[in-house]
Amino acid sequence: MKPFLKIVLLCAFLLNTGWGFFVHQRINRLAVFTLPPEMIRFYKKHLQYISGAAVNPDRRRYLVPEEGARHYIDLDRYDNKELPLYWMDAVARYSEDSLQQHGVLPWYLPVMVKRLEEAFAAQNTEDILRYSAELGHYVGDAHVPLHTTSNYDGQLTGQRGIHALWESRLPELFHEDYNFFVGPAAYVENVQGAAWDMVRQSHTMVDTVLQFEKELSEHGETRYSYETKGKKTEKVFSFPYSRKFHDRLAGMVERRWRSSVRMTASLWYTAWVNAGQPDLSRLLDVQPDPAEQKRLLDEYRKIRELRRFKPRPHETDSLSGSEK
Repeated sequence: MKPFLKIVLLCAFLLNTGWGFFVHQRINRLAVFTLPPEMIRFYKKHLQYISGAAVNPDRRRYLVPEEGARHYIDLDRYDNKELPLYWMDAVARYSEDSLQQHGVLPWYLPVMVKRLEEAFAAQNTEDILRYSAELGHYVGDAHVPLHTTSNYDGQLTGQRGIHALWESRLPELFHEDYNFFVGPAAYVENVQGAAWDMVRQSHTMVDTVLQFEKELSEHGETRYSYETKGKKTEKVFSFPYSRKFHDRLAGMVERRWRSSVRMTASLWYTAWVNAGQPDLSRLLDVQPDPAEQKRLLDEYRKIRELRRFKPRPHETDSLSGSEK
């Protein structure tokens, strides 16, 4: 096994990786197969890294205090006001501290696209892979309705656990029935506008998600059951309850997942085009920098040891208290 891949897999082990991690990893994996011929060979060679590293931004929250705000935006905190499209305009209106408090996802996502574009232009293999993998994570988060509201885990409406139910439990149970033929990656003319479109579309679904789950729980459906995985028994949303909720949503989870896949690939493609469409075949045999491998491993060991900066409550399993 190649050294860089060993590092990636060891990091996954150290982090106990296992939307939730499941969907983030598969968004990136599926996105690779929508790329044009000039890109797909490079990405397929690094498919395991692109998939595994999709969860890196979640785990970096424990080392970087400002990381958490990059994963969401509480649109309801702005009283339906039209927010500035660009970051500096938003800072001038609200102050950076206020924006950080309520999330910065649609402003940060274009930053990642620009970093990927610069990595392509420099033909830096490690940066291309890192920014590609992490960009897919933020795109996925932008497609989750509960990442766009201050009631992110139903904590304001007596529905704690709904976040993990929507973004982890439902896709893990029912993804085999989904259609992931999403079409080829396409060039995105306005990345900043696309970022806002993602979160605004997600936000239109918040009331539906909360209402349907509330109605289901009020009808006396059995919410929870216990499942054993290995030597661990966990309290989870029951299969019948999850199935009824999933059916009520009428394909919402599948549609958001499909959109995440295509948008991830489209932003990779856009960054590559904007960088002048460099020949990626020249990078196929480039070996990773040993210093970068050591830095990566040291970072994840620190995450495992420290975990100083706590995520928002929904980012732990609301039923068992274990980390997601």
